[in-house]
Amino acid sequence: MKTIAVLPAYNAEKTLEKTVFDIPLGSVDEIILVDDCSKDGTAALSKKLGLTTIVHEKNKGYGGNQKTCYLEALKRGADVVIMIHPDYQYDARLAPIMISLIKNGICDVVLGNRIRTRWEALEGGMPLYKYVFNRFLTILENTCTGQNLGEWHSGLRAYSRKCLETIRWQDNSDDFVFDQEFLLQAAACHLKIGDIPVAARYFPEASSINFKRSVIYGLSTLKIISQYIPHRLGLVHFKWLSPQPKSPEALR
Repeated sequence: MKTIAVLPAYNAEKTLEKTVFDIPLGSVDEIILVDDCSKDGTAALSKKLGLTTIVHEKNKGYGGNQKTCYLEALKRGADVVIMIHPDYQYDARLAPIMISLIKNGICDVVLGNRIRTRWEALEGGMPLYKYVFNRFLTILENTCTGQNLGEWHSGLRAYSRKCLETIRWQDNSDDFVFDQEFLLQAAACHLKIGDIPVAARYFPEASSINFKRSVIYGLSTLKIISQYIPHRLGLVHFKWLSPQPKSPEALR
């Protein structure tokens, strides 16, 4: 089974090398970095490190970057795709464990859970308001979907090819709410979602949205949850929450 790590990057020159060196040797067959029109030397360093490097001519946003990542990984024959933020906020040493859960058919989606305990998350530097937002939205999303995840808002994720070929992630937002749309789609399509603990890392070089963007992200999440509920109850049909056609054209 071919495994590809994808790194959606934006101004990650200072942390990229540490992130790549943390990925255990032999755990992935290829690393693809998609540079979302960075203003630093991210793309040049990526090429120097020998990574498959794709550069957007204009900034497409966090969700738009992931779309390029997954399309390229699927084109290259990936059976398992693990997304690792190149800002060193997540521990890439966990890659083999997450990948094994996919390869063994235990999960279709695996998340890194930064909130095993409150004190670990806060001591790792997670701002208090982000912790509160995270807890509130995670409890709400677990309740609405019947899942039991420790965190819905992690940027460390592994997906099976089945998952990427089932849900309509191409229709998702190009902004940060892409991740929440993706998980709600996975839940709506009855894919198996699991998580493992990962340390929270907040530091100046790690990317993080500010309070205003966090509020917009939270409101956007509430909006899509309000669509998920009537869809699952069969009251309203939302195309973005339905499986995509089983045909090669679906990913073109």
